[in-house]
Order: sequence, then structure tokens, then C-alpha cells
Amino acid sequence: MTEIPYFPPQFDPKEYPTPSGGWSTEVQEVRNALIAPSNGRGMRQECGVFDSDRAFVDSAVLYRAGPGPLMLEPKTLPDGNEHLPGTWMWGGILLNHFGHFLTETLSRIWAYPELADKVDGILFLHKRNGVVNAFHQTFFKLCQVNKPLKVVHAPTSVERLLVPGQGLGLGNIAYGTAKHHDFFQSRFALDIAPDGPDRLYISRSALPSAKGGAIGETMLEENLSHAGYEIFHPQQHSLEVQIARYRAARKIIGLDGSALHLAGLCIGPEPDVAIIWRRSSSAAIHIVNQLHGATGKKPAMIEEIEYDWIVAERGKADRFSIGQIDVPAIGGALAGYGFLDEDPEWDSIDPNLIETQIGKISADTKNEYIPKLSRTRLREMRLQRRAKRAASGMNVYTGTDT
Repeated sequence: MTEIPYFPPQFDPKEYPTPSGGWSTEVQEVRNALIAPSNGRGMRQECGVFDSDRAFVDSAVLYRAGPGPLMLEPKTLPDGNEHLPGTWMWGGILLNHFGHFLTETLSRIWAYPELADKVDGILFLHKRNGVVNAFHQTFFKLCQVNKPLKVVHAPTSVERLLVPGQGLGLGNIAYGTAKHHDFFQSRFALDIAPDGPDRLYISRSALPSAKGGAIGETMLEENLSHAGYEIFHPQQHSLEVQIARYRAARKIIGLDGSALHLAGLCIGPEPDVAIIWRRSSSAAIHIVNQLHGATGKKPAMIEEIEYDWIVAERGKADRFSIGQIDVPAIGGALAGYGFLDEDPEWDSIDPNLIETQIGKISADTKNEYIPKLSRTRLREMRLQRRAKRAASGMNVYTGTDT
């Protein structure tokens, strides 16, 4: 087990929630609440909950590292066109994106067991006209939620609204509160037994190009298959099968992606997990922190990217770029972390494969991609230069003789 960083409890809901407690583990009662619905397609939208005095309820806001609060207090107070009698639990924003649903929509579900007998259902705001779909229904059923799920599309007054704090998310809260972890350990998918091999590689190679993968992943898969790993494409299987596979595996490897968020909700401390960066981005840290907080074990982090193939008009590595991974270096790192029985001698990516994959991705996305040396390689080059200067007796920062 590895020590989880400590963040002091945050009791002011105008500030980011913390995994150690504070408002992230409390339930606020709001009588005669008014819900202002979301609108548009922006990441940050004017929407949220007002209390009986029509003060904005900050504990109902969704926080995300980077952009900050995703729900902003509306400049004008809407009229409550609809009215809901009874008592309802606040669910936050209903998201359709798999990873954001798992980490953000589910961030308040921890309170359901203690509130289930008091509420008539769970209320959500929509994102981009989202509705409760079959996936949502299946997931909440696996969470043993048997109350109605309702999406608010118009200004609505609610007789009594119970607002749990945000117990998971992106940022420091990715470690998750103890109450959040207790919920998933005690209630989630209890009738799904482990079923699958000891070694599992979670693949992205069968996803559409726009979803993001890595140049060279197919070579990585071939090598891992020879090392006894099942190459698993989660989107081709039901939620139940995915959960069974993750619970069965003792060694789990995957490119950073949403599938690992699901693993973080259903595995215990026994499996070892390795996360391979697929682009120069800090996004994978949220997955690392979630798994660390949920299992007590920090996953192995492997950042071996040679080039970021960036969208030419964007000019930098971002969520649209695709990493060209260093397959031999990844093999050595996996062996060092104990995911392979011996240090392999894996081949580098065939240049023809790079050309073929970039051509296909460009055709699929209608974007032009250009290679940019990754931050990993740039960092290595800087360290090598400093070491060379130090060895020659020069000041490593100024370049002058010492």
C-alpha cells in the first residue's frame, strides 16, 4: 500500500471539495428549492440550485480541476414553471461521456443508502440535452438504486431537495472520499463474480480514430498477447462482463482512458495496475489518483511517448493529439514493474506502420497531423545536456565555466 496525500477538509462549498471530508461528505437540506436548468453546449453553464431565499446553493455545483466550477450562478433568477412535490435527492449533472459519468455524475451517489427511504427519486440537470438512457439505467441498477431518475429541463421548484456533497471528480477529489469508496465496495455489482484471465490488457485500438489511441498500440498488443495477456476491448462487451474481467485480473495494463475509471469502482487492492500514457497530457493523473484512492495502491505510470502527432492548426499537444509510443521502452518499464516475467527485447515501431496509421487517422478525422517531440523526450534531452555540462565542469544553468 502507498500513502495517499492528505488534503485538509474543505467546509466552504465555494471551494473545491477534498477527499478528506468537509462539505464533500455532508448532505444539505434545501426547502422550497428552485432549479435553474442548463442550456447550450458549453463546458461551463449558468445553472444550478437556489434555496428558499433564492441564494445560490454552492454545494450543488460540480467542480472540475482546470476549468473550476462547471455550474455558474445564473445572472437572472428564472421563474419556477414546474413544481415537484415531495422530497428528492440531488444527483448533479447527468453526463453521457463514459468516464465523466463515472467520475462526476456518480459523485453524489454515496448518500443514496441513507436517503433512499426519504426521497421520491433523484434529480439531474442535463448536459447537451442528455436524457436517462439504457446505459444509465443499467449502471444505477448495479448500484442498487431503485428510485426514479428525473432530468430537469425547465425551471422547477422542489418542495424539499437533499443535496449530497461531491465525493469524486477530477482534481484532488479524484482520490474520492471514504464515503464514496464505502458505497462502491458495499453495494456495487455485488452479484457479478470475477470471470477472466489473470492478465488483462485494456485496449483502445478498436475505437474510432476521433476517440484517441496511440500509434503503435497494435504492436504493443501483439507483444502482450505473447506474454499471456488477454487483449480486451471493453466497448464490445456489456458492463457486467467488463466488471467481471476487471475483478478477475491480477495484472491490468491499459492506455489511459475511461475504462480504467470503471476498474477503479470495482476492483480491490489485490490487482496491480499499469497505466501507459497515450499522449502528453496530465489527464491520466486523475485515473491514477482515483485508483490510488480506491485501492490504496498507486498504479505504475509509464510515460514513454516519442512523438505527439498534433493537429496542425492547433499547434500543440492536447486532447486531440495522438502519441507515438516507444514500444521497447514500455516493455522494459513493464518488466521493471513486474508485469512481465522477463525484460523483453521488443522491436521499435515500423515506420510504415506509423505512416499507415497516421494516414488512416487523418482520413477519419479530416485533420492534418504533424509530429512534435514529446515532453518526455524533451525532458530527457535537457537532463542529458545538464549531465554533459556538469561532467565538463560547466555550470548547468548558465553554461559558464565553474
